[in-house]
Amino acid sequence: MADPAKTRRHAERVRELVASLVREIKDPRLGMVTITDARLTGDLREATVYYTVLGDETEQASTAAALESAKGMLRTRVGHALGLRHSPSLAFSMDNVLDNVKEIDDLLAAAKHRDEEVHRLAAGKKYAGDPDPYKSDDEDEDDERVAAAGDQG
Repeated sequence: MADPAKTRRHAERVRELVASLVREIKDPRLGMVTITDARLTGDLREATVYYTVLGDETEQASTAAALESAKGMLRTRVGHALGLRHSPSLAFSMDNVLDNVKEIDDLLAAAKHRDEEVHRLAAGKKYAGDPDPYKSDDEDEDDERVAAAGDQG
């Protein structure tokens, strides 16, 4: 098992290499693809490359097919560039960052709307109890005098 820092360095290098090599793929199915991340296993044998594609579902599917067909060439070139004993096998996975961003934006907008509704309902309202619900020092002195008078009697 390799050192975790070494694994991270190699994963970053795999990401950079695949990102630069994707431009050399001459497949017409390949769309506007961005390599976002790469993860390597501890033994440096398997790499998962995450990517995003600009476009609709059909462009995403065709780009996935193009990457799958170019996997052998990419693995060979990455293996030579890394200089490892064994070239890591590549697996491509669609990174759904844009979907997550949209979902988070929708949740934040809903929370903002609920906060505005609470502030609108609270406008002009008063608290149910006294304005100052805590005992003041004067009341504490009164309580002590009453208690002292009760002990003498």
